[in-house]
Amino acid sequence: MNTLATWLQPWEPSLPVFLACALAVSLYAIGMMRGAQPGFWAALSYFGGIALIYAVTQTHYDYYSQYLFAAHRLQHLILHHLGPFLIALAMPASVLATAMPARIRALPQGRAAPAFRVLRTIYRGLQQPFIAGTLFVGLIYFWLTPEIHFDAMLSIDLYWFMNWTMMLDGLLFWWLIFERGNPGSTPRLSPGRRILLLALVMPPQIALGAYITFSRQNLFEIYDVCGRAFPIDPLLDQQIGGLITWIPASMMSVMAAVIVLAFRLERSDSDA
Repeated sequence: MNTLATWLQPWEPSLPVFLACALAVSLYAIGMMRGAQPGFWAALSYFGGIALIYAVTQTHYDYYSQYLFAAHRLQHLILHHLGPFLIALAMPASVLATAMPARIRALPQGRAAPAFRVLRTIYRGLQQPFIAGTLFVGLIYFWLTPEIHFDAMLSIDLYWFMNWTMMLDGLLFWWLIFERGNPGSTPRLSPGRRILLLALVMPPQIALGAYITFSRQNLFEIYDVCGRAFPIDPLLDQQIGGLITWIPASMMSVMAAVIVLAFRLERSDSDA
């Protein structure tokens, strides 16, 4: 029990992360109590995504992600891929909207627009397919640039900024891929364009993961400077991290393409 309690304690507590997770869970629960019926699998997907994000940032796992390259890559696989993937797959917008106070939900769109016009413009810009795909892959490359990665792992503020950017960008990308609600601010892509976008982000991830895996140079010396959580050979640690960057991340695109096709077939059957 003491071991479990120790594991569940944050290594580097982050109040913004804790509040964001608590708010996300609370709003969804309130929405369901007010009558929203997302279904069992949608709710499980949503809560599972939040739980995974919390587990790799606000438990003792965060210690390993700071002192082991492979653990760090698994953390970012969850923050950038799996966690946001599950949240977006649940399409929680209607449930979260139900949780909002009645006066906000009843606010006419014309009155609400001025307050959110700038944010909506920025959001729509970020959700353009070319920009969304470039950011999705570009951030992985940016934070894995050895010099930038070195600085990010030395500064706690930069470390959390890195994690936040990965998580938010993951949410934006997977939301664009799985969006299937009523027309709104998110651009509505056809199934073909969604699958094309998923296919285009795969090769750069594969190339980066393969480069890290097969490199005979220790690319991320920060883990030697600060010490590794386990007595593992630096190149083996790097190879495992490269494989995580390469294979599971790429397979997420394949899984997403299959899901997009399934949604398209389901809609075709319902229209028939």
